Amino acid sequence: MARILIVEDEDGLRKGITLTLRREGYTVDSACCVREAEEYLKEQGYELIICDIMLPDGSGLDFGAKVRRETDSYLMYLTAMDTETDIVNGYESGADDYLTKPFSLMVLVSKAAALMRRRNERTGERLCSGDIVVSLKDMSVTKGGESISLSKKELKLLVYLMEHAGRIVTKENITEHIWEYDGQFLDDNTVPVNISRLKNKLKTEAIGNVRGLGYLWTEKVDRK
Repeated sequence: MARILIVEDEDGLRKGITLTLRREGYTVDSACCVREAEEYLKEQGYELIICDIMLPDGSGLDFGAKVRRETDSYLMYLTAMDTETDIVNGYESGADDYLTKPFSLMVLVSKAAALMRRRNERTGERLCSGDIVVSLKDMSVTKGGESISLSKKELKLLVYLMEHAGRIVTKENITEHIWEYDGQFLDDNTVPVNISRLKNKLKTEAIGNVRGLGYLWTEKVDRK
């Protein structure tokens, strides 16, 4: 799934946006200031960055200009600054979209989805690792050219592992991003059982178990 970075200093709003986008299936990181956002950028690539303009340690416009120079991420501003000049300045700094406060979370979700569709059309949005190919555009999986039937949760788990290829993700990380927000009760075996099912369906050893730490996708993943 697409990875999104939220940069917003208002704690309640930041948490609300994060939870809403995660429910929609996105992988979401959140930062409360420019410094924290820049640290995330050093470690991760993002398909979309949603950024407030007035931040406690700097200007979101300056951070957005940096994003535009150094990444190919889409950029959406959130701000209470809603004059015509403010909006023009936002677009001139490189914004792909602009949302003024207060706003509906569903409008934000709609705008994010529209930007992701544009990105999908531009990149094809396929995750490829060996003979395993995941199409994020139509949510399908093939292995050696043959279709593999996965449940919604198994597909989300596969995408999450592949998007974090080479990095250990804990059972808690997986639970948070795949199950936590849909109201399901989980026991300690939920993640291991689903990992095992996924490995069996894909007939792959690319999913490694790092004892006491978590899981990782051990093979190279290319996004095409």
